[in-house]
Amino acid sequence: MNQVKALSLYSGGLDSLVACRVIMEQGIAVTAIHFITPFFGYDKKGREKEAEAHALKHYGITLKIIDVSHDFLKIVKNPRHGYGKNLNPCVDCKIFLFSKARKLMKGEGASFLITGEVLGQRPMSQRRDTLRIIERDSGTDGILLRPLCAKRLKPTIPEERGWVDRNKLLDFAGRGRTPQMALAKKFGITHYATPAGGCLLTNKHTVARIQWFFDNTADATVNDMGLATVGRHFDLGHKTLLVVGRSEKENLQISRLAQTGDIKLELAHNPGPLSLLRGPFTPDIVKRAASITVRYSKDKQENQVKVVVRKEGTSSTEELTVDPIPDHLIEDCLIV
Repeated sequence: MNQVKALSLYSGGLDSLVACRVIMEQGIAVTAIHFITPFFGYDKKGREKEAEAHALKHYGITLKIIDVSHDFLKIVKNPRHGYGKNLNPCVDCKIFLFSKARKLMKGEGASFLITGEVLGQRPMSQRRDTLRIIERDSGTDGILLRPLCAKRLKPTIPEERGWVDRNKLLDFAGRGRTPQMALAKKFGITHYATPAGGCLLTNKHTVARIQWFFDNTADATVNDMGLATVGRHFDLGHKTLLVVGRSEKENLQISRLAQTGDIKLELAHNPGPLSLLRGPFTPDIVKRAASITVRYSKDKQENQVKVVVRKEGTSSTEELTVDPIPDHLIEDCLIV
């Protein structure tokens, strides 16, 4: 008889880790699918092979990372089931991701899906009634098994057909993570993400930046969403945004996100922030952007600081000499 195989909806957090291992302990092959977008899991973008190797080495889990940013952004813009406290479309997110996973099952030779969800853990998406809505609308009714709380739910097809022993599944519920931590210890898993929401759509600061793009662009893009996750953001009017890097790492991220027509600004002679100007601009707006860039550098106490201005996609470069902008003039344009 061929080995039964399952696909796991994998976040990299504690719950999804132990859910995989609970099913693997029953001799079932599990492939973990980690969907990423600028709002979750995007730190693995560009280093997928490294992250997949890490999961196999440290957790014994076969991992596949799939970027679904473009399709997911449509969900964020117009969620059928609405938002949570911020811009988090939790119910629609799960329906979307579970539907994507269901479509992968045949190609992976999988008979059912698993998740690390726990009944009652999340107020919006893990209530009993909501779990049923997600199953119905994602087309996963009967084939979606939640190993950590399965004994509190009706049996699924994998249990009814004997692929999975229901007696070896669990009955976790609520927000506490103590049982999951004990289970991780049993499996020899000692390093895992801190138990907390990792979606940036629940972060009020990131949401304010995302909302700026929704309000000021005709069609916010995945690139815009990536930019929303880094730096300090300033609304310079006329639908123009300035993003100022706060570290060398953020400078690199901002540089990679620059598009043709954007303006990059950095100090001419000393290390400091890389800033990116996006949107319509005039010489006065560029000069103001340069002044803000200086304000967040080590030269913020100096006058007449030279700033290099480059237009992305061209060889155009100029040098401006500006004073750092006074703090009281920043307050009205600072987003977060």
